[in-house]
Amino acid sequence: MADIFDVIADGTRRDILQLLLDRATGGERGTSVSQIVHALGVSQPTVSKHLKVLREAELVSVREEGQHRYYSLAVAPLDEVDDWLGPFFSIDVENEPALPESAVHAAEVVGRAAASVKHSVTSALRKLPGR
Repeated sequence: MADIFDVIADGTRRDILQLLLDRATGGERGTSVSQIVHALGVSQPTVSKHLKVLREAELVSVREEGQHRYYSLAVAPLDEVDDWLGPFFSIDVENEPALPESAVHAAEVVGRAAASVKHSVTSALRKLPGR
């Protein structure tokens, strides 16, 4: 399996992951290649190439219905990225005492919830007429 950091280093793959996240947040059960091509303005061969890399990294799952394939985000592999980045957020750059572990955990939970709400609101606003 490719290193997860190599996989998400590519901007087009990050755009695909963001699109899948947006659509999943909007209640979609999967996104077709043609929907990705249309939304991102990238060629079908390019999208297919990037989806293959994302599948191999297990960042997306695919569901087949007849001749159509629908892709969905699989976030579990991103835990590796989260685990790696976590210590960087707890570095005491100004020599202040570190927070107790329970406070760090609470801050992480609140931060993730806030990011999720922000994303949901942003996605909902994009769907409003005139946007």
